[in-house]
Amino acid sequence: MGYSEGAMPHTTSPQPAVHNASACRSSRHSRVQHLITADESSLAELEAVLATLPICSTGRVFVEIPDASWQAEIVAPSRMVVTWLDRSQRSGAPGTGRGCASGEALTRAVTAWADEMLCAEDDQTRIHLLGGYLGTADIVDHLVGMGIRTESIHAPEQYGLTTAR
Repeated sequence: MGYSEGAMPHTTSPQPAVHNASACRSSRHSRVQHLITADESSLAELEAVLATLPICSTGRVFVEIPDASWQAEIVAPSRMVVTWLDRSQRSGAPGTGRGCASGEALTRAVTAWADEMLCAEDDQTRIHLLGGYLGTADIVDHLVGMGIRTESIHAPEQYGLTTAR
């Protein structure tokens, strides 16, 4: 068997390509972590992304909303944690006395989670950022500053945040 330049031979057999309920129950089944963000403007896109995930997916979903009236039932794989970030219940920048601006709660929550949970060197987390431009731009900047490759980050194309940096 030939190997491409720089490739190392596998010492263990690769995981089966089959992805079904039986494979998901296996203790040896590899699970890729997901980080997904959204706000009130991207709830339909959020539902579409979540619908495409295998039932065994793990990870976090952060959804920023103006107030509790926007909170809705979200169907996500059971190993994923959905966190609703209600701007009306949060303060803005420390010391300003202002309310929480759009994208601010999302940025704070995601960057804190990323600092604790992501390891840039070998991280395989699949990142989907669906919120508004300001919060998404701040999150991309933080992740790239941590060493996460822009190719690993999926954001709305019109923002131009994950193209050549």
